[in-house]
Amino acid sequence: MAVAIIRILNNSPTMKFISGDVLIIIFILFITRLPQSFSTTEAIQPSLTRLDSKRLSPSVQESAAKAVLGRLLPTHLLSFHFKIVSKDVCGGQGCFLIENYDGPTENGPEILIKGTTAVEIASGLHWYIKYFCGAHVSWDKTGGVQLASVPKPGSLPLVKDGGVLIQRPVPWNYYQNVVTSSYSYVWWDWERWEKEIDWMALQGINLPLAFSGQEAIWQKVFMGFNISMEDLNDFFGGPAFLAWARMGNLHTWGGPLSKNWLKQQLVLQKKILSRMAELGMTPVLPSFSGNVPAALKTIFPTANITRLGDWNTVDGDPHWCCTYLLNPSDPLFVEIGEAFIKMQIKAMSNGDKDAVWLMQGWLFYSDSTFWKPPQMKALLHSVPVGKMIVLDLFADVKPIWATSSQFYGTPYVWCLLHNFGGNIEMYGTLDAISSGPVDARISKNSTMVGVGMCMEGIEQNPVVYELMSEMAFRKEKVQVLEWLKTYTHRRYGKSVQQIKEAWAILYHTVYNCTDGIADHNIDFIVKFPDWDPSINFGSRPSKLNSMHTFRLRTRSRRFSFQERSSDLPQAHLWYSTHEVVSALKLFLAAGNDLAGSLTYRYDLVDLTRQVMSKLANQVYLDAINAFRRKDVKALNIHSQKFIQLIKDIDVLLASDDNFLLGTWLESAKLLAENPSEMRQYEWNARTQVTMWFDTTPTNQSKLHDYANKFWSGLLEGYYLPRASSYFSYLSKSLEKNESFKLVEWRKQWISFSNKWQAGLELYPVKAQGNFLTIAKALFDKYLS
Repeated sequence: MAVAIIRILNNSPTMKFISGDVLIIIFILFITRLPQSFSTTEAIQPSLTRLDSKRLSPSVQESAAKAVLGRLLPTHLLSFHFKIVSKDVCGGQGCFLIENYDGPTENGPEILIKGTTAVEIASGLHWYIKYFCGAHVSWDKTGGVQLASVPKPGSLPLVKDGGVLIQRPVPWNYYQNVVTSSYSYVWWDWERWEKEIDWMALQGINLPLAFSGQEAIWQKVFMGFNISMEDLNDFFGGPAFLAWARMGNLHTWGGPLSKNWLKQQLVLQKKILSRMAELGMTPVLPSFSGNVPAALKTIFPTANITRLGDWNTVDGDPHWCCTYLLNPSDPLFVEIGEAFIKMQIKAMSNGDKDAVWLMQGWLFYSDSTFWKPPQMKALLHSVPVGKMIVLDLFADVKPIWATSSQFYGTPYVWCLLHNFGGNIEMYGTLDAISSGPVDARISKNSTMVGVGMCMEGIEQNPVVYELMSEMAFRKEKVQVLEWLKTYTHRRYGKSVQQIKEAWAILYHTVYNCTDGIADHNIDFIVKFPDWDPSINFGSRPSKLNSMHTFRLRTRSRRFSFQERSSDLPQAHLWYSTHEVVSALKLFLAAGNDLAGSLTYRYDLVDLTRQVMSKLANQVYLDAINAFRRKDVKALNIHSQKFIQLIKDIDVLLASDDNFLLGTWLESAKLLAENPSEMRQYEWNARTQVTMWFDTTPTNQSKLHDYANKFWSGLLEGYYLPRASSYFSYLSKSLEKNESFKLVEWRKQWISFSNKWQAGLELYPVKAQGNFLTIAKALFDKYLS
């Protein structure tokens, strides 16, 4: 099996400097050694050839592709014939071919799909049911599949003009962020993973991360260096925070990990890797980053081990902060790294001894003041050409390739970042997605070798990910408006004029963010400002720090929470809300035609939520302005409206199974094998989506609401009490003619949050109410 090894040196996307050491993320692909004199194209070709030679047999891959079909369209299992072909058939590139089956078709195959791997065959199947049958495939939590438009077996549409040949313009299609494993996958069982790997195959993903189960390997490795289980309990984070423990951002938080968890996740990882290999994917595995348990410094006192600085704790609490890094130049680094790779290969897979470095290039954007051309060249040219590939992680908004002479000749992957913290927010840059990869690939002296999706959380904005996935197979730019017409037809199973018009509006508004701001949902319902509004917004010490600098806007000036401004806080808004209200009105008008569609239900609920949450932002500001005018009556009116909006949005979200807090909590508890694990896992699940990290009695976590979610249950049970108590304190301060008691409010709120995080109350896991009736009622109540 061809595998890839990732070496993680720090979190994505935040980079940090400690004692002058630059910490970066390095991914190591186990491929082949290459001479320095090769050009970029020549340099990567041996790597591709070596990977191809290690794939499983055609019969195994064909069977794996057939199994994907069986899970997607079991009624059509005999309607398709799959065949693995050589790249020679495709001009030396990865490709799929769709042809009419040449042979008896009665009760047998109608369509022949050929591909260079099972991933290409699955991609060809997806292409066929999309563009010949009008079908649609998305995550279950974004509406799922629309397959009603696929004709019955024996009636599949024929392919004209000798068939369809689609070649990959670049060899690799990369998937996941290093934190996706915590924000989205943490509570998954094999059934859910199987669906995700099927989705990957249908989207043409051939280079996915595979991070599950590594703690079981680290346990065996570190115990070989006399590290005890007690030491490892202090080293590993809890299940929902493993991504950051792996990167040395924190330790212990949410832990310890039980024996059951370690065993369970290792078994799961073996299944994941086996399925990826069967489909011809190249799974990317973790390697040693230098992140070590504190006890190693005592056991090896002469080793070059540095204690790192604080990462987002409130006050540098050593219980969670300040992990240890073993210097890569120390002989012990090589010894531990080799031990981990050997143990991983023994436990999980077959691997190679040679390597190509795959480096996450976020640092060139986030720390651009340091990474000037000389520094970039020094890093990128420190290894032979072809031995390093860079992920241009944020190319959808801030492409580095364009300002760095193609990473100074280093091969790179054009990536979409798009989402932070798994937030729920309708947002996108469709024009950049439809043209950016093409512009990069055809640019002079291009070194682009792949496309990728690096979102922190999945299961949101399905239109963005469907278009981005297609760019792995498109050589020319996509005309987005025309593409959206076919997309909406496929997604809802029929053509509805109001829907076409609504999506034309959404394309030019919600999905046309061109302000260069990294979108992170800070709508005030889910990211409630922690401040004293009697003081100018930018003049107080910021308590709103997070893993990112959240940019805001006032009038024509943009500023961050860390910068000074005399104005009020503003959530990110990049479009005309009036136009999007018009789109919502059109969506509602299509209800009679689409009321039975789950994809329509998801989109209508999400769009209504988007409109209502932006309205709530304005209502919040109205309340704050009333407070500043010392107008008690107006403050109470606006604050009650804000609170009512939270209640109403909660009811709306409750009408769709995909917007429920209960499913997140129950999925965590289902992995537990005893009551103690159940309580721990639920605490992890509740904490990640709320406070995230540590607090003091008077200071919220610096990462509070980073992973906020618009989920029914979370609004009513968590965000509502927060807003209610805050506005109550504001109102009392006016009634008593005294200053706003911010610290007292914080004490009350943090105490409430701590109890809620440790709570065991149940939340619904099934939808309640008629989504269309509720959405119409909210429109009439607030917008008519």
